[in-house]
Amino acid sequence: MIDLGYSLSRRFPDPPQTDYRTADVHALRHDLFCGDVYLADVKEDRELSTAWGWVPVLDFAWALCDIVEKVDRDPRGSRSAQTQFAELDFTESTDCLVFERRFGWVEVTADWAPDDPPLTFDHKALRREARDFLHDLIADLVDMHDGLGDNPAIWDLQSRFPRV
Repeated sequence: MIDLGYSLSRRFPDPPQTDYRTADVHALRHDLFCGDVYLADVKEDRELSTAWGWVPVLDFAWALCDIVEKVDRDPRGSRSAQTQFAELDFTESTDCLVFERRFGWVEVTADWAPDDPPLTFDHKALRREARDFLHDLIADLVDMHDGLGDNPAIWDLQSRFPRV
């Protein structure tokens, strides 16, 4: 089972003058909603997590959904023996998560934890959990920030990655 989560940072709050209704994609992805994220394999009781406090959590959820689709470009899908690669780079760092899909499985490694064995997830389950995480995160952020639910970029994001 996959668990995705986040916590918002108190050290890096959003600017108080932010108009979430009109915030552009760059601000939504890189400047707002900073905190930490984790990706866990509940069955194995292992996780990859950040502890930096400045990771843009909406960008993480957005990029994760993009990556899950990127590693699914082989038309043979789960029958493909060819490895599909993707990286999730963190905005203010050289650190990244590496995703490798072969057959129906995705291995996730973090370059800041090179000695840790990869987390391994079923691709369909990872797609479902990534999209659920994105929608749950957006719902939480909309509850906290007036106007965010009226932002066209958020509407576009939700329609691009509907729940599975």
